[in-house]
Order: sequence, then C-alpha cells, then structure tokens
Amino acid sequence: MSADEQNSKIPLRVSNNTAYLWNVDDIAKLRSKHHICGILTGTLPHLSQQNAFLGIPLVLLPEEVVLLVENGIVVLIDDPTAHAQPNLVEIESWNNEQQALFRQQTVANEAKFAKQEQSRSLSEDAIQKRKEREERRRLAAQKLAQDVNNDNGLFSTESEPVTKEATLATPQSSIPTGTYTISIPASSEEYQWYSPHHATFSTIESAQKAGIWTYPSNLNERARCGVFRSLSEQGYFMGSGVKFGGDYLVYPGDPLRYHSHFVATVIDSPTQTLRPMEIIAHGRLGTATKKSHLLCTWDDEKKQVSYLSIEWASFG
Repeated sequence: MSADEQNSKIPLRVSNNTAYLWNVDDIAKLRSKHHICGILTGTLPHLSQQNAFLGIPLVLLPEEVVLLVENGIVVLIDDPTAHAQPNLVEIESWNNEQQALFRQQTVANEAKFAKQEQSRSLSEDAIQKRKEREERRRLAAQKLAQDVNNDNGLFSTESEPVTKEATLATPQSSIPTGTYTISIPASSEEYQWYSPHHATFSTIESAQKAGIWTYPSNLNERARCGVFRSLSEQGYFMGSGVKFGGDYLVYPGDPLRYHSHFVATVIDSPTQTLRPMEIIAHGRLGTATKKSHLLCTWDDEKKQVSYLSIEWASFG
C-alpha cells in the first residue's frame, strides 16, 4: 500500500490490544458515515471529576475495529512502537528548535508591542494638542467677556471654571501591558522522533502477525464479528448490550436520537444447544426493557447469520 493510500485512511492507535481514536473529526466521520459509535472514555477539560459526560479518546469495540479494517476505512498503528525513544542528540536538537521558535515569537511580539506603544504615543500627543487649543479658545472667550463688561457692565467678570469633564478626557488605552503569547506544539506528531509509518498495518492478518492485535482468535469471536457485520450492513447502529443481558444493543438510527429496538445475543453455531431457561430469561428481560431479544446464529462454514426474535406474550 502506498503512503498516500495510508494517509487517506483514519489511524487507530493500538495499545495493549485496544484501539483508540483521538481525532474529533475522525470520530464524527465514523459515526455519521459508517455507523460506528464506540465509547468515549476521556475526561473533559475543567470537569475531570464528573463522569456523566466523557470526551476523547474513543475506544472501539473489537468487532468495530475488524469491520473498519476489512472495509479499508482505517489502519492500525502500533502506538508504543511509533513513539521511538530519542537519543540525547535528538532531544538537544529539538530543545534548540523550540528555543529558536520561542525567541522568534518573542521578537515578533516585542515588535508588535513597540508599534502599539508608538501609536499610543502619537494618539496622546494629538489629544494634548487638542486640549491646548480648547484652553486657548476658553481664555480668548473669557478675555472677550471681560472687555465687554468693562465697556457696559452688562457681563460679569467671573466665568464658570472649566471642569475636568468639560475637557476632552483621555480614553483608556487598550494596548496590552507587555504580555506575550507563545505557541507550544501540543501534539506528539509534531516531534521528529514520532514515526508511525513503520508501525502501520492495513490488514487484520498483518497486525496479528506483528503481535499487536489478536481479534478474532476463536469461533465465538468470529461469530461476533460476523453478526456485527451483518447488522451493520443492514444500516443498524450497535452498542454494548451487557446492561440488558445481551451482546449488542441494536438501534435503528443514531443512539443520540433513537432507543434500541433489539438486544442481540450471538450464538456460535446453528447446532448449539439453547436451554429453555435462557429463552424465558431473554423473553422476560426484553419485555421488561421494552425491547425484543434477537438470537443471532452464526454459521462458520457458510459465513451466514440467521435471526430469531423473542417477545413475551400474555395468555388468556
């Protein structure tokens, strides 16, 4: 696969056999175009103590990862390997680059501040000249009033003092007080020793061979991947169904807008024994939560899924 093809795909960072997604735009794209919801597990800035609303990273279900890789939408990146350990020379070189960047930004900020100070000085000079003109006009008017009073006594020699409000007040300056803003790169991808190209895998087989991914490794995991793919291709959204006694919750649309209609349970084989007590439990639980329970049987030879829904019915 060429570098351009890899760059066009969404990178999933894999660590400890778990796939993480850190980019908000990629999260929105997977949700809107590919019906992949995942689970947000990160804390929110300034709200780290609450757990009602979470933020990035997004942790994907193993079935979601397999589906996305097989469809050519994402690539897997071995994140620990991608972060190469820098040597002292590389660290010193990076520090020098950062110091040079900081000095460059400081010089630019100082030049901008000096220009603003010069503009402020010119404005103050203009204001002072205007105040002087107003004062000369006031004195001239006062002298004229005195002259007229001396002639006919109709005007008083006293004139109202000019208050501070009568003069042009100096506006408050909006010039910054010398505080500079320095931009510091926050992403590890900016570092010269971060190189994911040699640790990128575009197939499940290559990731398994490299030892960074193990799913699916047995019949049950293959069945879960097959059922997940079948439901996804029919346009459904899926989430974890552990709270409702199944493997998946099946939504007709985005879970932010719809309630789930089904609780899906994966059955590994068409010949697998299903106890009557399980059927009763699934039926009762589905009815209590206003859902139908969906039994999804996987045929590993034919790679097909068959469905059977259970819904509790009253008698009499």
